[in-house]
Amino acid sequence: MSLVGIVMGSKSDEPLMQPALDMLGELGIDYEVSIISAHRTPEKAREYGQGAREKGFELIIAGAGWAAHLPGVIASWTTLPVIGVPLATSELKGVDAIYSVVQMPAGVPVACVAIDGAKNAALLAAAILGLKHEDIRQAYEGYRQRLAT
Repeated sequence: MSLVGIVMGSKSDEPLMQPALDMLGELGIDYEVSIISAHRTPEKAREYGQGAREKGFELIIAGAGWAAHLPGVIASWTTLPVIGVPLATSELKGVDAIYSVVQMPAGVPVACVAIDGAKNAALLAAAILGLKHEDIRQAYEGYRQRLAT
């Protein structure tokens, strides 16, 4: 069963989100990837958010560029933690996306990593999941120890 739902707004976002997939794989964390546009398929976004817990997800990483509403839209439909990854896909190089992710209204939080920070999103997910899952905590701590050597 996948603990992490990875959602991105477009198939073209996949190369920028690949570092998250790689890092989750390295840490042994199961994930499931979905392509959902907050603007083109809003009903699908609603269904995804509402059904995330029932699918077994414990958190969601949502990457999007341009106006980057996807992380906030998903967060509006679930109480699971959502980590937003603003992607540099527009002429504004991700500044538009980061503003969209960090400017969530009170009551609907979205954690935010750096522009194109998919790897850090996976590491933050590991830190959160490690609070409950000992094997993930150990894998994350091992990764952090390797950084220090």
